[in-house]
Amino acid sequence: MTPNYDAILIVSFGGPEGRDDVIPFLQNVTRGRNIPEDRLAEVAEHYYLYDGVSPHNRQITDLRDALRLELDAADINLPLYWGNRNWTPYLTDTLRQMTDDGIRKAIAFVVSGYSSYSSCRQYRENVQAARKAAGATAPSVDKIRVFFNHPLFMDVMEDRVNEAIAKLAPEHQESAHLIFTAHSIPSSMAANCKYELQLTEASRLVAERFPGHTHELVYQSRSGPPHVPWLEPDICDYLENLAKENSPPPVIVIPIGFLSDHLEVLYDLDHEAADTAAKLNIPFARALSAGTHPKFITMIRELIAERLYDTPTRAAIGQYPASHDYCPQDCCLPPQRPAARPA
Repeated sequence: MTPNYDAILIVSFGGPEGRDDVIPFLQNVTRGRNIPEDRLAEVAEHYYLYDGVSPHNRQITDLRDALRLELDAADINLPLYWGNRNWTPYLTDTLRQMTDDGIRKAIAFVVSGYSSYSSCRQYRENVQAARKAAGATAPSVDKIRVFFNHPLFMDVMEDRVNEAIAKLAPEHQESAHLIFTAHSIPSSMAANCKYELQLTEASRLVAERFPGHTHELVYQSRSGPPHVPWLEPDICDYLENLAKENSPPPVIVIPIGFLSDHLEVLYDLDHEAADTAAKLNIPFARALSAGTHPKFITMIRELIAERLYDTPTRAAIGQYPASHDYCPQDCCLPPQRPAARPA
């Protein structure tokens, strides 16, 4: 069967790879948002705790290498490229290389499983900007669908939760409360997309595999001015409230909204949330993200193959169908800028 595309592109966020990279990286992330320099310096300290090195690029390299083996085993012999939004390898450079290599039409796997402006539409805008910079002969790029309810993704997260439960003391394992986390976004952004709905459904689908365990979806990593509403509750606030119960349960924190254990996961969960739980005497374990779990790599290959060969079926479980292949024009619109605060 002849594939509909002649290359595969991994699109991801990017991360600094040394102390000197941190501020330029953060400037790339926040470009056009008028973020004060002191706020950038504050966030930079999170990276300096890890000597300025985000594990992101290493993790995407590992994912790319694992996917290459998976594709080869399935006789999908198309070239595999990788471009980042905010750090090297930059998308523009990758699209230029693809143009020079004669690529005409690529299928893109964006390292995000949910629909929102920042996790879907903005990446598509980044790709279009990179194509424009690469010139008139740059390849077209189609993004594969989001996969919040793909059965293999649920299998992966079930395995990650089981691994985390095993980290707790035996007397805490059966009563562990499952706390699913995702990156918070402005409420005005959430109103324009299915991000919250998809995360709620993904969390429910994983939690139902653990009967007897209660669960909740919370958020982390919010930024922006305090007067602008974002999705809540914050993970640390949630732990504080949980501790007010007579006998707060042990917790398993599951970063279901993230696909790799990059710095926001390490700092917000392994540092801040873990420290908060310790202060509150709440037994705490954190599940790994999907990473390079073999079933996750197989899922990516299946998502690519369904578009390469235009197969009629789309794997999905739960109460919602598989997401659309092609995003509508009004899908995941950016949030409206808040009105200026009165003087």
